[in-house]
Amino acid sequence: MRRSRILYAAGCFALFAVLAVLVSTPWSPLPGLDTDFGRWPESFTREHASVEAFWKAVSAAFATLPLTVATLVTAALLAWKSYHRAALWTLGVMGTVSLATWLLKNLIGRERPVWDEPILSLSSYSFPSGHATGTAGAAGVAIVLVHLLVRRGGVRRIATVLAVGVTLLVCADRIFLGVHNLSDVLAGCLLSAGIVLAWLAAFDPAPRMIHQGTSVTVLPDAVPVERRRLAVILNPVKVDDVGAFEALVESLAEGSGFSAVRWWQTTVEDTGYGMAHEAAVSGSDVVLAVGGDGTIRAVCEELAGTGIPVGIVPAGTGNLLARNLDIPLYLRSAVDVGLNGQDRAVDMVEVSGDKMEDATFLVMAGMGFDAAIMEGVNEDIKAKVGWLAYVWSALKSLMFPAIRVEVSVDGGEFTKHRARTLVIGNVGQLQGGMPLIPDAAIDDGRLDVVLLYPRRFLSWVPLAARVLTKSGRTDELITRMTGTEVVVRASSDAPRQLDGDLIAPGKEIRARCVHGRLLVRVPR
Repeated sequence: MRRSRILYAAGCFALFAVLAVLVSTPWSPLPGLDTDFGRWPESFTREHASVEAFWKAVSAAFATLPLTVATLVTAALLAWKSYHRAALWTLGVMGTVSLATWLLKNLIGRERPVWDEPILSLSSYSFPSGHATGTAGAAGVAIVLVHLLVRRGGVRRIATVLAVGVTLLVCADRIFLGVHNLSDVLAGCLLSAGIVLAWLAAFDPAPRMIHQGTSVTVLPDAVPVERRRLAVILNPVKVDDVGAFEALVESLAEGSGFSAVRWWQTTVEDTGYGMAHEAAVSGSDVVLAVGGDGTIRAVCEELAGTGIPVGIVPAGTGNLLARNLDIPLYLRSAVDVGLNGQDRAVDMVEVSGDKMEDATFLVMAGMGFDAAIMEGVNEDIKAKVGWLAYVWSALKSLMFPAIRVEVSVDGGEFTKHRARTLVIGNVGQLQGGMPLIPDAAIDDGRLDVVLLYPRRFLSWVPLAARVLTKSGRTDELITRMTGTEVVVRASSDAPRQLDGDLIAPGKEIRARCVHGRLLVRVPR
């Protein structure tokens, strides 16, 4: 992989060098061809005011300042999400692109195209195009990051097409405004492509593996390393290439000291319970659960109380448990945490009610609006765009009818409420890091209950503000309770969900927190 990146980078730089020689040689036909090619686009733009305004807007949007701001914001977000290597790589690529463009412009010293009535008059040199290098560099960074951090093939393809399309748009902008030649923008794209590939060859932006680190002291294992056995329970629908994923896990497991790996795949009939039971009785020392929240919940429920640690490899849409445990969403890093992370005892919640079998949850149970969101998600859209499907469903369900509920905490008297949604949480954060229950912790032995009752559509605005600012204020809009046992009774059947999986609508949820019931692997 590294060798091929070096070769491709060298090819891009070689083509750039050919163009640089051609534009610098007096007898070269390239300058004349550039002028002939650019004459019609420049003339067309000058004769149409609306076209000129459009291209000037594109020029302003992808100038140096906006791209610099976008780079810094992207790097900051990556660092905030603990993708430190990706953040450094992003800054390195864009910094190199900027520096190389400035140096080469001044070294080659090619003047701007000359027209009778120029649309824009710029004094800087023309080769290579700064807009083209900046945009192509940003597009290359975007494509690499999306392929690194996004698992859905559809999203990857859309992002790649958009990145290439934006680059072509900006390149066309330079020609239609008459400020660059065709060879200027081609050279800019080649230069940036070479820099992106060279940085990929020199510095891997993927998160560093735990067993590669030198500052982590690994505690002795209770079971000798040479005898450790790994079980992997995989939902095959959630992984694009099962064979490649199996090879990745086998390689990392061997490097982490596991002598054997056994594989199970979930089915529609068994989402992981039977496989987890087999893994436990077969003597597995660590079990990796690979899939969405439903698969994770099934495996964890079966292994609760066994003392066998579960490595969570989030491959679904919500991945709420992984997010709340700071487990990376990047598959390779998540597998690494499952193999080499530290064990943490977390709470599980036993739940029962009418029209449902007794079950457990790790993240949260819900009644009303939040369950209606799950119910309204189009699975085809979800498969293509991931969590954005939940956003669309939420917008459609914002005015879900309020339900009348009674709530009892720790055996106390029932209190009456009206709510559009009720959530019993074992963790604090929803999708996007929204702190719905900021004081919740997965190992505190307590449950947190939140009731939301925005009376009107616009009431969602102050509600969202209070959630985002982690306000502890309790009133009719947001009601909070906490305890170890919770009973909820609704006046009529309402949608219900456990860890994002719909269960039959009903009137009752009984939840009891079981402290420290499950061992999970978390980052060291």
